[in-house]
Amino acid sequence: MSSLIQQHRELLENFTISSSNPSDKEVNKRIRSQLSKLKILLTEAGLLIPSSSANLEGLKVEDLILARDILEIGAFASIRDKDVEGFDRYINLLRGFYDDYSKILPPSQNHQPLIGLSLLRLLSSNSITAFHTALETLPVDVVRDSPYIQHPVNLERWLMEGSYSKVWRARQQAPREEYGFFVDQLMGTIRHEIASCEEKAYDQLPLSDAATLLFFDSMQQVLNFANERGWQINPTTQIVHFSNKSDSASAAKIPKKATITSNLQFAKELESIV
Repeated sequence: MSSLIQQHRELLENFTISSSNPSDKEVNKRIRSQLSKLKILLTEAGLLIPSSSANLEGLKVEDLILARDILEIGAFASIRDKDVEGFDRYINLLRGFYDDYSKILPPSQNHQPLIGLSLLRLLSSNSITAFHTALETLPVDVVRDSPYIQHPVNLERWLMEGSYSKVWRARQQAPREEYGFFVDQLMGTIRHEIASCEEKAYDQLPLSDAATLLFFDSMQQVLNFANERGWQINPTTQIVHFSNKSDSASAAKIPKKATITSNLQFAKELESIV
């Protein structure tokens, strides 16, 4: 256990450094390496996935707390690395500590922030049913009073209302820095939905209007997005021309002139019958 305790201490130190400078690649690389070693040590100690009778097998409460803390750091570090699948794995491992050992272990200050992040994860992947199912398992007072839970709850409500500007502002109101990652993913989904509506509603738009509708801060972001969607931009007029391929295909299959002629003929025949 001495090696586990020492490496846990070093992990905490590096994670603290990363918290003040998340872009430090060298520190983040050390954290990933330490987490890999620590998971092996936790497995050997029977702490990575402790059985429901772990408290009867000689494991101490402080050992379980240490294991829980390592997994919580792993979950936060995964988000900083933009590793969503890694985050999911850590959350699944932590559920045993949060559920099975809730009466044995003291509450963790990271519990609510991580539950809030897991709710955001469901929202960002459009898993609305799973979001509501997870929400229903939480105590009512926690849902009502915790800023970590209220953040995704508000986001879901604003999404249902179509209040996308409020979703956009929510990034600056996030209770933890890691929340911004999933809000950004959510905004990416929203932008593509808005873009699909623009393509159906307009043939063209001023570039500045498109930027406003899509909640972009810079023209370069709009240009990158336009390129991704296959939009054409006139550099002189600064007008975005939408590519309506589906509309063109429909027009080719259903000739407008023939359709109008046929409808007029049908109307005349109907009038003569009446």
